[in-house]
Amino acid sequence: MNYTTLGKSGLKVSELCLGTMGFGTEAGWGSEERESFEILDRFAESGGNFLDTANIYKLGTSEKIIGNYFQQESVDRDYFVLATKYSLKDNETNPNASGNNRKNLMRSVEGSLKRLKTDFIDLLYLHIWDDLTPIEEIMRGLDDLVSQGKVNYIAISDTPAWIVAKGNTYAELMGWSKFVALQVEYSLLARTPERDLIPMAKHFGLTLAPWAPLAGGALTGKYLAGDNGRIKEGSKRLNDRSIAITKEVVAIAEELGVSAANVALQWTRQQGIKTIPIVGATKVKQLQENLKVISLILSEENIQRLNAVSQIELGFPGEFFAEEGVKKNNFGGFYERIQK
Repeated sequence: MNYTTLGKSGLKVSELCLGTMGFGTEAGWGSEERESFEILDRFAESGGNFLDTANIYKLGTSEKIIGNYFQQESVDRDYFVLATKYSLKDNETNPNASGNNRKNLMRSVEGSLKRLKTDFIDLLYLHIWDDLTPIEEIMRGLDDLVSQGKVNYIAISDTPAWIVAKGNTYAELMGWSKFVALQVEYSLLARTPERDLIPMAKHFGLTLAPWAPLAGGALTGKYLAGDNGRIKEGSKRLNDRSIAITKEVVAIAEELGVSAANVALQWTRQQGIKTIPIVGATKVKQLQENLKVISLILSEENIQRLNAVSQIELGFPGEFFAEEGVKKNNFGGFYERIQK
């Protein structure tokens, strides 16, 4: 596996990130600790070092399993780049047991450190925007954690583009730690981040970390026969548009002699921005199949076919800027010159 730096930092991470939301069997699904250990071993043996979890995953069990894994003498904690998150409600004890506020931030991080049995978190994500806490309060709190040595880098997930931009700009003004990564739902079935989140990430040099890059398994093609698994009836992942996209993914996979999952994953990695998809696994064989993507390159024709079948409306102003009249008549032809 190759390595890349995360955002505008010097932190070296593997080209795939292992999602561990399935570590634990709460809610009736997932992997027991022993199999989770095997998945972590295989990922590390392949060169993978980037792990993703959250304080809320399996009610804290995911973090506990990773913490137990780190306690083994054969495991080098410093080899791994561990990302976790705070924001979502993890208990019923008090009204501040959720949200982006400083109190919950500090409480959540202390809880994560105990479950993970580690002295520091490599990358801490704000998990989801609460539309309540001032971004200034958040950035100051995150920078304090970095200064205390409890967190090395910060990132953000599931938040409007203008909030992320304001946060990074404010941090730059104050000399505080800035976000280095952006986690969003992004796949062939979910391309709306292309409207503003991805252009914003490019501007700030954020690494894109797509969650659900296989759309809950829909893009593997396994649901085409009618077995919907954990996807609820009426889901957008199973409507006519999604089925048409999945069929094209399967067709290209058959032409190339690879899995549909590999095609869908690789598409996210060839979208013109530094991207590290988060690949979840509850079985070793699932991980081994996903790891094959690192040797796959899609042709320009493959990309065009996938883009065409999955294209979305960018809306205003994206589509307005793309109109021929605007490009030709505005700025005295400057647009054409800079494109050349």
